[in-house]
Amino acid sequence: MAAGSARYVRYILFAFFVLAVFYFVSSSDNIEPFKGQFKPNGAHHETPSKPAPASTHDSAATPEKPKQAPKVGADLNPADFPMAMTPNDPGWNDLAGIKDGPRVNATFVTLARNSDIWDIAKSIRQVEDRFNRRYNYDWVFLNDKPFDATFKKVTTSLCSGKTHYGEIPREHWSFPEHIDQNKAKKVREDMAQRKIIYGDSISYRHMCRFESGFFFRQPLMMNYEYYWRVEPSIELYCDIHYDPFRFMKENNKKYSFVLSLYEYIETIPTLWDSVKKFMKNHPEHIAEGNSMGFLSDDGGDSYNKCHFWSNFEIGSLEWLRSKAYTDYFEALDQDGGFFYERWGDAPVHSIAAGLMLKKEELHFFNDIAYFHVPFTHCPTGEKTRQQLKCHCNPKENFDWKGYSCTSRFFEVNGLEKPEGWENQQD
Repeated sequence: MAAGSARYVRYILFAFFVLAVFYFVSSSDNIEPFKGQFKPNGAHHETPSKPAPASTHDSAATPEKPKQAPKVGADLNPADFPMAMTPNDPGWNDLAGIKDGPRVNATFVTLARNSDIWDIAKSIRQVEDRFNRRYNYDWVFLNDKPFDATFKKVTTSLCSGKTHYGEIPREHWSFPEHIDQNKAKKVREDMAQRKIIYGDSISYRHMCRFESGFFFRQPLMMNYEYYWRVEPSIELYCDIHYDPFRFMKENNKKYSFVLSLYEYIETIPTLWDSVKKFMKNHPEHIAEGNSMGFLSDDGGDSYNKCHFWSNFEIGSLEWLRSKAYTDYFEALDQDGGFFYERWGDAPVHSIAAGLMLKKEELHFFNDIAYFHVPFTHCPTGEKTRQQLKCHCNPKENFDWKGYSCTSRFFEVNGLEKPEGWENQQD
């Protein structure tokens, strides 16, 4: 019995000895077979006799630096950085971190008041979450009054790119000298009685004139080639898997839209008369292969009221600053329809794009899902919506409804309508 007990004691002592040796070996920094192995906590072992080079960092102590966005205008070959346009393309699922590839000289632009801060904050979150957090494009904010500290602080904190704040000069937000104030006042009073939307508003007229002829001439905007207009309280319903600015530039697109509809004729009764006068005086500005068929049902004799809804638009600033467009705006401005009627910037932009650009220079972004009260553009096609992780209701899509002009755009350009459009006509 005593011999058996002694044997058990020896076994126990031997086991402790083995464990002690194993612990000593596994914890030693001087044992060659463990050189370069990683400890469970991620610290890297090196032999004391060979100090690590000065450029070697402890992975636990120094986190990896975030990837920096390529500089605008960097000498990069776009072919080396293909845009992910379909789920079969490289980079389609790469929606985290800064996106590789070149950047276009472009900016978002917003016309806003200080009181719009929380409405524009929502819009910025939509744009950043769905697209710009991976691209870091700049944002230009314009106001006819100075922006206050709260507006600047909130918007700067939300935007991933640089933010710029500009005050609109008085001559771009006032009545031109040639406008008869009494006549303009009577027009506003008449429109108010007829309950025409914004019919009695002076500020709305200044806004429409500014967006028609001056936003692209602001000093801050002169630094860019392309713009993306963003209004307060908009929504983007789907992920954007590529850079729309790059798409515009590399495909020679000058103007784009997501919604189109008919304008209220009460607001533009003589707009087309002014346009026809301009076409007669400046035939050199009218492009061959234009989209007159989108604007007129009778070859240009009358206007069918179709226009692109300009609260969303991505376009070329160089085109808007061209002699053709500035001549066009100056002619319309001289006729006074921004104040004697209530010409909107949407038909003004749309008519210019339809007449001065070739068909192939216009683009419809089916895959950029968008909402601005009261209309929704929800991409047509269930497969597309699922691939883009959209959260819009396809029944609310306005594209193929009777009051939309998008069908006409497809027909004029000989484009095939997206699968399933027939089911969204009602």
